[in-house]
Amino acid sequence: MSDAVPTVGAMDRSGRLSWAVFPTAIGHCALVWDERGAVVGSTLPQGGAPQVRRAVQRWYPGAVEAAPPAPVAGVVAAVAALLDDGTADLSDVPLEMGAVPEFDRRVYEVVRSIPPGQTLSYGEVAARLGAPGAAQAVGRALGRNPFPPIVPCHRVLAAGRKVGGFSARGGPRTKLRMLAAEGVHLEQPTLFDL
Repeated sequence: MSDAVPTVGAMDRSGRLSWAVFPTAIGHCALVWDERGAVVGSTLPQGGAPQVRRAVQRWYPGAVEAAPPAPVAGVVAAVAALLDDGTADLSDVPLEMGAVPEFDRRVYEVVRSIPPGQTLSYGEVAARLGAPGAAQAVGRALGRNPFPPIVPCHRVLAAGRKVGGFSARGGPRTKLRMLAAEGVHLEQPTLFDL
């Protein structure tokens, strides 16, 4: 996810949003949920816990920091496990995608079907959407992903199993680290790739 405002935010939804910051193997992350417990957004590390808090407050004005209820706490634990050792499957975590554009939603559904430890290319995702030639549009949709790593955009690679872009803090290095936790090892990037 980039530093831009996520697609889904407090300004787009009625009802109360809550959020929590939690530690993971790659740094502090955050999860934002609605009154039903559906995830409306998440973030990968933004620096440290204070930077994550500032980002969430900027993206979701009016949302309140809170202890997650049991179902959301389970999602927090699963995200931490995925980032620690790649063992969690987050494909059934409920997401609130009401404000997500239709194309992006379709991309996220395909990407959520990629199991931990496997990858697809941007072109393969486009082909699964029935839109061959839309690899760049897939990349743009993943750059707007408001649900990392629940929508595992880190599992989508450039052609030839190259790392490709990654808009989270740390860029391709973070992507490689997340993939390595799942047992996916790509060629080491050169200085030009980072």
